[in-house]
Amino acid sequence: MAAIGIDIQKAKKLLRSGEVVGIPTETVYGLAGNALNEESILQIFSVKNRPKFDPLIAHVDSLYKVEQLVDTVPEVAGKLADKFWPGPLTLLLDKIPKVPDLLTSGHSRIAVRIPDHPLTLSLLSQLAFPLAAPSANPFGYVSPTTADHVNEQLGDKIPYVLDGGSCEVGVESTIIGFEEDEAIIYRLGGISLEEVREVTGKVMVKVNSSSDPSAPGMLKSHYSPGKKLLIGDIAENITDKDTSAMGVISFKTDFSLPEKNQFVLSPRGNLNEAAQNIFKALRKMDQPHIKKVFAEWAPDEGLGRAINDRLKRASV
Repeated sequence: MAAIGIDIQKAKKLLRSGEVVGIPTETVYGLAGNALNEESILQIFSVKNRPKFDPLIAHVDSLYKVEQLVDTVPEVAGKLADKFWPGPLTLLLDKIPKVPDLLTSGHSRIAVRIPDHPLTLSLLSQLAFPLAAPSANPFGYVSPTTADHVNEQLGDKIPYVLDGGSCEVGVESTIIGFEEDEAIIYRLGGISLEEVREVTGKVMVKVNSSSDPSAPGMLKSHYSPGKKLLIGDIAENITDKDTSAMGVISFKTDFSLPEKNQFVLSPRGNLNEAAQNIFKALRKMDQPHIKKVFAEWAPDEGLGRAINDRLKRASV
């Protein structure tokens, strides 16, 4: 298994030598490698068993470093960066030639963000290169929100996981691109549609599934708990039925099932808390005794949209 610790110098040494390591962010844990080194990028794809047509996000610690990777930063992108960085926002910007096509899956734009986690920001500030860091899990499975989650899934393939505790946001970053200076959301995430609209005035949402994604997180099937997942009216599905092999993910209602079969995302009905817990809930459902999972939609507002997006992709 991988070593787990808070030794930034060890992580830095491994990354400089071309290795990949697990790192914490405010969203989920990432599998990090040198974003300008094709061998490191290939190692990320290999460890995750991720298809090379699914682009990666580059992580840096300053807007200055973003500007060293892109052709230009549109005015509206600058406003979003000023408002939400460091934080769960990824921008799609036209890349310069030194950025490997392998990182962007051949697309002309690079996905880049500044994460909001003190350990990773400190690590990034000590590196002369950005870090490519998709979620640190096998491709298509539930994203990790603790160092132990990373070790459970990838510990036999990587040397080290930097332990930054539980992720505060719990869902991946919102991804925004631009066409003629108009903002377009390609992935719903830790920054809500309403928050984006407050900055941009108007915004398009283009999160439809794609077999040739221009941004990470656009594939139809994702975040799978390894079980059939149905979304809808939970009460209707559990009435007068044997619930011993049934898993339930509810937004705030306790259905009085055995604790091992149920996860209430937020008893208070708080969307931020629910987002923190959605991947923990999906992970809990991946138990041998559970054969089928029922989930209910979160309210279609704020982070509820990101939660529902994860549930929808997990159900495919």
